[in-house]
Amino acid sequence: MEHLELFFKAIFIDNMVFATFLGMCSYLAVSKKVSTAVGLGAAVIFVMAITVPLNWLLDTYILKDGALVWLGPEYAQYDLSFLSFIMFIATIATMVQLVEIIVEKFSPSLYNSLGIFLPLIAVNCAILGGSLFMQSREIPTVGLAFNYGVSSGIGWFLAILAIAAIREKIRYSNVPAPLRGLGITFIITGLMAIGFMSFGGMLTGGGEEEAATEQVVSITEQENTTFEEVKVEEEVIAPAEELATNENEIKE
Repeated sequence: MEHLELFFKAIFIDNMVFATFLGMCSYLAVSKKVSTAVGLGAAVIFVMAITVPLNWLLDTYILKDGALVWLGPEYAQYDLSFLSFIMFIATIATMVQLVEIIVEKFSPSLYNSLGIFLPLIAVNCAILGGSLFMQSREIPTVGLAFNYGVSSGIGWFLAILAIAAIREKIRYSNVPAPLRGLGITFIITGLMAIGFMSFGGMLTGGGEEEAATEQVVSITEQENTTFEEVKVEEEVIAPAEELATNENEIKE
């Protein structure tokens, strides 16, 4: 359940493009054709699926304060967290080079269409953002880190695929001259971001309902307890008053 919740949350609620607006440079530049957007989106998914769990291992066993304790008690005081940015970027750059070699070998046409934006994945803020969000949210296991990397990549892929499909169709529409190009693209992106905000209740609504139900049940139980206590007090007080009345009558 935890994996499923993280998967859907990273895609729809914490979408890299529509929630945090990361990776906008590649998102705007390579979204003119669906085929190119699919290739770049697949590359981003692959890079994030590898780099996020790798960076989790680096952060957990090398960079965190006290992470080097596995080398011996004398290393427990070392804190290498100041190297996080350098190590994360080095890992990302290495994986991007690997992706570039694979794409150039097996799909030269896609390699040529992506052009300079394929090596620029190394400085794509969405890729680095995935690792930094993983670190700041303190994801507990490498499995969840892999899940988060894949789902964040899928969220970015869906965003660039959607805008590419819209931009291909809008090319034949009568867009006002001042809004053609990036203008209408920014407007559509904003509207899509508003639409994705509606997914916010997908994972939180049920919890709020359960909490409200538990609160109502708790209040009902308190009221029943109070009513029973009052009833017991009345049962105790009534015979005492009756006894006092009888005593008064006897005295008279």
